[in-house]
Amino acid sequence: MPPLLRASPCVFRISNPSLPGSAPFFLPFLYPQSRSASILSGLSDNPGAYNRRIRRGRGPSSGKGKTSGRGHKGQKQHGKVPRGFNGGQTPDEVVHGVRGFENVFSVDMKPLNLEKIQSWVDQGRLDPTKPITIKELAKSRCVANVKDGVKLLAKGSEKLSSPLQIIASRASASAIAAVEAAGGSVTTRYYTPFSIQRIIKGKTDPIHSLESQIVVDGTAGQKDYPIRLPDPTSRKDIEYYRDPAHRGYLSYQLGEGQGPSLFFKTPGTGKFVAKKVRTKAASAAENRIW
Repeated sequence: MPPLLRASPCVFRISNPSLPGSAPFFLPFLYPQSRSASILSGLSDNPGAYNRRIRRGRGPSSGKGKTSGRGHKGQKQHGKVPRGFNGGQTPDEVVHGVRGFENVFSVDMKPLNLEKIQSWVDQGRLDPTKPITIKELAKSRCVANVKDGVKLLAKGSEKLSSPLQIIASRASASAIAAVEAAGGSVTTRYYTPFSIQRIIKGKTDPIHSLESQIVVDGTAGQKDYPIRLPDPTSRKDIEYYRDPAHRGYLSYQLGEGQGPSLFFKTPGTGKFVAKKVRTKAASAAENRIW
C-alpha cells in the first residue's frame, strides 16, 4: 500500500477583510487538508446496497451444501416435476375432473367506502369543493392498485357530512342515497384498465369523453389531453351507464318512458303493423291468368 501523503496546513491571512466577496474565496484555504494517495482503493458501496449472487453447485465449500439445497436423489433433485404429477399414476385432474370455470367477463373493482372518503376529507387529503375522481383518489393514496375501476360502497355512511361530487366506475344504491342526502352527487362512468393508467399519469381526462355531458364547474366540455377517454362499446356496459338508477353518465340518451335496455323495447314506443286478412275470393282473384 503506498504511503499516505499528508499536505501541510496552508493558512492565508486576509489583508483586507472588508472587501466584498474576498472571504468566501479564501475559505477553503483556511483549514488544513489531508488526502490519501490510495483513496480510490478505499471506495466501497453503501452497506446493504449490493448482495452477492448465490453460486450453487460449487461444492460444500460454497456454504450451500454438496447437493446445493436439493437433497439426495429423486426426480425433484435431478430435474423438474410437472404440476399435478403423481409419480406415474393417473393424475387427480383425470380421475376427479376439473371443477369450476374462470369467468372471463368478471371485473376487478376496488371497493371504496364513504367513511374512508370522509376521513380523507377531514385530514385535508381530498378537496371537497372539487370533483373526486380516480385521479384524486390515487394521488391521495385513498385507493391503490386500481385495475378495472372503483366501486363506491355505503359503509360508514352515517359519518358522511360533506356534500361531495364523486365520479366512480360503479356505486351501490345505498351509497348513492347517502351522498345525495348529504347534498352531493354521484356519477358513474366507464373506464378501461389502460385508461386508468393514463389518467393516473395525467395523459387522459378523468371525466370527459366524446359522449359524456358531465357538468363540472359549469362546463361539460373536454379539456386538452393527448389521449382521449374511451366510451363503452359492449351492450352490457352501455346498458349499465344508460340506467338513471345507477346515475350513469349516458342516461341523458334516454327519452321519456324509455328503458336503458338496447334489446327490449319500451311498450308503446314501437310501430304496430296490422296483419292483413286475406279471403279465399281475393286469393283466387289474384291467381287468375285473365
